[in-house]
Amino acid sequence: MTRCAQPGCTGTIEDGYCDLCGHAEVSPPVPAQVPAQTSTQASGPSSEPFRTQPAGRSMSSPASSGRSRAGVLATIADLPSVPYRDPSTAVMANPEVPEEKRYCANPACGQPVGRSREGRPGLTDGFCPHCRTQFSFTPKLGKDDLVAGQYRVLGCLAHGGLGWIYLASDENLDGRWVVLKGLLNTMDAEALAAAEAERKFLTTVDHPNIVKIFNFQRSAGLGYIVMEYVGGQSLHELRRQGPLPLREVLLYGREILQAFGYLHENGLVYCDLKPANVIRVGRRLKLIDLGAVQPFGSPVGSSWVTTGYHAPELSSQPSSVASDLYTVARTLAVLATSGFSPASGGKANPLPVDCGHPSFTRLLRKATAANPADRFQSAWEMEEQLIGVLREVSALEDGVPYPALSTLFGPERGAVGTALSEDGGQVFGPLDPVAVAAALPVPLVDPADPAAGSLAGLLGRDGRGLIDQLAALPQTPETKLMRVRLLAEAGAAETPAALNELDGVLPGDWRVTWYRGVHALATGQADQAVSMFDACLSQVPGEAAPKLALAFALECAGKPATSWYELVWRTDRSYVSAAFGLARLGRMSVLDEVPASSVYRVAAQVALAASVARRPDPATATPDDLIRAVDRVTGQGDLDARRRDLLIAELLESAVTHIGGSPVRANLTVAGVPFTEPALRRRLEGIYRKLASGAHSRQERHALIDQANAVRPRTWL
Repeated sequence: MTRCAQPGCTGTIEDGYCDLCGHAEVSPPVPAQVPAQTSTQASGPSSEPFRTQPAGRSMSSPASSGRSRAGVLATIADLPSVPYRDPSTAVMANPEVPEEKRYCANPACGQPVGRSREGRPGLTDGFCPHCRTQFSFTPKLGKDDLVAGQYRVLGCLAHGGLGWIYLASDENLDGRWVVLKGLLNTMDAEALAAAEAERKFLTTVDHPNIVKIFNFQRSAGLGYIVMEYVGGQSLHELRRQGPLPLREVLLYGREILQAFGYLHENGLVYCDLKPANVIRVGRRLKLIDLGAVQPFGSPVGSSWVTTGYHAPELSSQPSSVASDLYTVARTLAVLATSGFSPASGGKANPLPVDCGHPSFTRLLRKATAANPADRFQSAWEMEEQLIGVLREVSALEDGVPYPALSTLFGPERGAVGTALSEDGGQVFGPLDPVAVAAALPVPLVDPADPAAGSLAGLLGRDGRGLIDQLAALPQTPETKLMRVRLLAEAGAAETPAALNELDGVLPGDWRVTWYRGVHALATGQADQAVSMFDACLSQVPGEAAPKLALAFALECAGKPATSWYELVWRTDRSYVSAAFGLARLGRMSVLDEVPASSVYRVAAQVALAASVARRPDPATATPDDLIRAVDRVTGQGDLDARRRDLLIAELLESAVTHIGGSPVRANLTVAGVPFTEPALRRRLEGIYRKLASGAHSRQERHALIDQANAVRPRTWL
């Protein structure tokens, strides 16, 4: 099986073509730049296809049973290959378990056993003094032992929670290497048979990221799981060399989540994820230890867990999807975060305040929330947000954007804050929060909602009229959400009551929090909007829309917003408002990055030109600055002629000011005339008289004529 090489695709090659995206086996690399949005629609080709998961579903409600597909910037196959480990070199020369690592195998106990006492060495075989569970730390199989007349033992590989793990060759299959793992630490034949029957489901597990279970066999009254040998390095071994690059960790996380999603869809929970249980070999990643896997609803305390990784509620609740995803987050934190140890003194350590990247930190905190209902509720849900974080990290490392269509939000409805200020002393005026509220992306409608089809036909109509029409539709969650959206954007007084009612219908739904932020903006409560959008972002940390909304709210509140605008713009150029946000906060040069295909390209170029004339000290604008600014304006074919003339006149006024304060190089021209005071004044006079002839009122015409007379060159005539 060969992965598709097309960036943003997770399909596999069949008969020379991808079974998902249809591209040929050899595909072009990721383009350096993707066109930004035009008007109210998102940009052209995205780095991944639109996912089919219901977009409007609450991120804290149970996930749908179907899995949706998503592309990503890269896969683990794009990372350097990890060498295959020769099995003979992996066998332990002296298989012993140090005393400090001897613990009871009963998950409900886990107390130290086999320890030295009063000068006597600890027992390697015996019974736990706390729960009477039998323990044994001596290998039960030796070199050349034959298990079930088929598996020839080479030696011990490691010691796990259920006993020793052995390397063997399958003599019935030309010596294929396999691993034998202790199934149950008991001499009770009936209990062993029951355990074998209970674990037979593991032979049906078939996923490329999960070690394959071949068989169950007995030897000398003990049971063993027979599984494939994966000869690579564990993530634990890789982490011992230092924290792993975040991009690499996120790729591992995605592979793990795909494996977990498969298990969960089949009614199974993995229970005991940690770096030591994940192996990298070649260009693959595999979960290697299925000893703790169990069906949903298994009794509390019936599975093996590891302190520092397992969810805190497992002492009183059975393992669940949410508790499984908790272990994924803790594993990713250990791999990526410098100085973080998952446990000390037998107790779990809290996550660091900063895990190296703001969105990654929020992803981990969401997945490890104290209340399981506040965590991700499916592996696909967590994977989708992880991919969003991966795009941000990749954009930072590669210096190119990685846009994608969101399954939760529609596109930006229009860029805000793009118009020039009417005050000639500044480029842009203050950001209008009401305009922001009306332009923010809209959460998408859940296509599974009974009213989804009817709501799609209502989009784009008058707000008040649409509210009246919504009253005639079935009162589903989506019709209620649309009503709240319209009320919030209008700043209606009844919005808070409607939101409170909806909070009872959809508890924990991030969209309710989102609309609280929209309403706060529309009513001028910028600080409240900051709080709401920040909370919303923590629920969907991989999404760009909440980051953009948070930046808007911070700017309206007079607080630092540059880092959020930058994060959005660096990742996805379809959010043109982010570029103008950076420009309003002093980063004018970023407007040159607005693509030529964008309808906001002209506004960006006009703003760049105006910034030359509207410097705090106009005399600091050099002749070259002014000439380039005029060229920007004259080069905009789509710019209204009157607006062009006004802006050129503004730049020429600055040029006249400059000449009055310093000498100018000879032979310079600007706007088609020499860069001399008489020539500039004559050109200005002509522009103002032309504008006066097309004035909309007598008052405006008189004002323009006065300006023409004021700038005309002084003569004796």
